[in-house]
Amino acid sequence: MIDTGAALLECRNVRTRYGAAVVLDDVSTEVKSGEVHAFVGLNGAGKTTLMRLFLGMIEPDEGTVLVDGRAPTTMPARYWTGIGHLVETPFAYPELTVRENLRMAGRLAGLSIRNAHAAADRCIEELALTRWATARVRKLSMGNRQRLGLAAALIADPHLLILDEPTNALDPAGVILVRTQLQRCRERGAAVMVSSHHLDEVARVADRITVVNAGRIVGSLDPDGIDLERQFFDLVYHDSEARP
Repeated sequence: MIDTGAALLECRNVRTRYGAAVVLDDVSTEVKSGEVHAFVGLNGAGKTTLMRLFLGMIEPDEGTVLVDGRAPTTMPARYWTGIGHLVETPFAYPELTVRENLRMAGRLAGLSIRNAHAAADRCIEELALTRWATARVRKLSMGNRQRLGLAAALIADPHLLILDEPTNALDPAGVILVRTQLQRCRERGAAVMVSSHHLDEVARVADRITVVNAGRIVGSLDPDGIDLERQFFDLVYHDSEARP
């Protein structure tokens, strides 16, 4: 059972560099079970880098990163089966069909063959991919590849979900499907970290909105507030002006 309210993602005083460039500077934040925590910022703000840290793709130069109390780069493979993610480009084998890719994703997430097949069929229906279930991935549109990536991330009902710009390339119907899935994840107690630059959309699903600018956390927004776009740009502008 998921312990609602527990911090499943934590980082403290994290600093990360790419060469000489500092891309995250003294960042501290957390994502709790039973919440959708959105991170918003301009391109290059550091959102994707933060997600890559939590997924163990890179290590911080300074500070601490924890996933469910463990350092992600030292976590055994079995701990990753409860973590769904879609960061940057949706991963899929282009010569396999949508259904075959999802069955494989289910097996990689620790499901039995029977359960992986059932979960693949369920996700195909929930992400409105039925028409393309037997199509090879290389023939899919960008929007349908994005839906497939989301389905793969959700295949095993993860207790932790990390999504980088999940509504990219999606039409309005796809955006609503994403919204529904995030709400379901929250309801069953999962922790959801999502990045986006669509403020109006994240405000519909987020419990918390954190603003990132040039590698720093510069403030937060109330999802129920008004004129979020103006508030966002005020935070970004004042932070940029205050920098040396």
